[in-house]
Amino acid sequence: MQLGDVPLKAVATSLYSFAKEVVHPRGMISLPLTLGTAPLQKTCLLKFLVVDIPSAYYVILGRPTLNVFRAIISTYQMKIKFPVSGGVDPVHSPKPDKETPATVQPVEELLTIELIPGDPGKVIKIGSKMIEDVGDQVVNYLMRNKDIFAWTPRDLGIDPSVITHHLSLDPDIRPIK
Repeated sequence: MQLGDVPLKAVATSLYSFAKEVVHPRGMISLPLTLGTAPLQKTCLLKFLVVDIPSAYYVILGRPTLNVFRAIISTYQMKIKFPVSGGVDPVHSPKPDKETPATVQPVEELLTIELIPGDPGKVIKIGSKMIEDVGDQVVNYLMRNKDIFAWTPRDLGIDPSVITHHLSLDPDIRPIK
């Protein structure tokens, strides 16, 4: 954000991570936050706790922020809506890049290894770019421990006459994306 050496206000608050680890904030800073796009936008001055931990997020907006903006979240529509002068602005979730494939693609070729030789239904796949001796060690390890793999529910010790999972789907209804 190119704030430079902005002094943080000291805080005595501790946070708890999802793993129940104590996280001590480095401090607090007040920053303006703008939601929406002109002319349907709103800016509020908010207090942010600054933490020094690895995260997939730059900021986490909680209930206090949503209350300040009088915002409502629609998980179905993947939008945040809030009142502004002139109407209600829906903040859309980020659209996926059009060049992004719809399916997950492997980053490299995969080698198919028969874990149980002669049984093509019991195979594993490993990356082809794995260092040769490491790949051999991985395959040897998996083959030595092939008895821990479950290929069917019966391999898990589950008798299909006791319990079987079934999805009741109506073939006349189109799936919702």
